[in-house]
Amino acid sequence: MTITEDLVREELKKVIDPELFVNIVDLGLIYNVDLVPTEEKINVKIDMTMTSPMCPAGPQMIANSKQVLGQVEGVGEVEVKIVLDPPWTPDRMTED
Repeated sequence: MTITEDLVREELKKVIDPELFVNIVDLGLIYNVDLVPTEEKINVKIDMTMTSPMCPAGPQMIANSKQVLGQVEGVGEVEVKIVLDPPWTPDRMTED
């Protein structure tokens, strides 16, 4: 399986914000996806934000993101970095 940014984003749609009941991709929480090839696998680095700086669901969504991506064949290490700049606003949400 070829690891692409589109594949990573599609897999991350399985991670649901437990307060809003919408996946983190359609919420617009994923700002950036970097794929870093290694000799055997592709490491994934994600810049992600929260709907608020003190979001209580943050640790759960980070752990769920790592778990979902860690199950994808060909994915090595998964790093999720929380960024708060630019701040999240509802206009980042998709139509879905």
